[in-house]
Amino acid sequence: MTTVKQILDTKGRNYWSVAPKATVYEALQLMADKDIGALMVVEGRKVVGIFSERDYARKVILKGRSSKEMRVSELMTSPVFAVTPDHSVEDCMALMTAKKLRHLPVIDDNVLSGVISIGDVISAYISAQKITIRDLESFIYGTEYQEG
Repeated sequence: MTTVKQILDTKGRNYWSVAPKATVYEALQLMADKDIGALMVVEGRKVVGIFSERDYARKVILKGRSSKEMRVSELMTSPVFAVTPDHSVEDCMALMTAKKLRHLPVIDDNVLSGVISIGDVISAYISAQKITIRDLESFIYGTEYQEG
């Protein structure tokens, strides 16, 4: 069973964040510069929300305001669903599916230690399935499985 810790060990623990008082424009600029779809909204050392492209696309125009005047705190998704390094890929898939989430912060000892995306979770799940298939073929055919 693959864990969130294993995903972070592979992909890294880097994440990008903004303060709740940052403008939506500043957040969008950071997302564009880093080619990412979401930012953690952090106050002190605490995750208070997530700001995503979806939040922007669905809320700015509806409020009739400009991204240069709005604060991230006005649009962010909060409260935040999070996981720990010990959660399994299956746990994450279930949570992300049930709550329609694309990103999950990883909290370790009350500190943000990384972020995983639905893409990370699916990749880890597929990798685990490939290993299971290889092991089953090895068991069935009694030989080491050779890719190719």
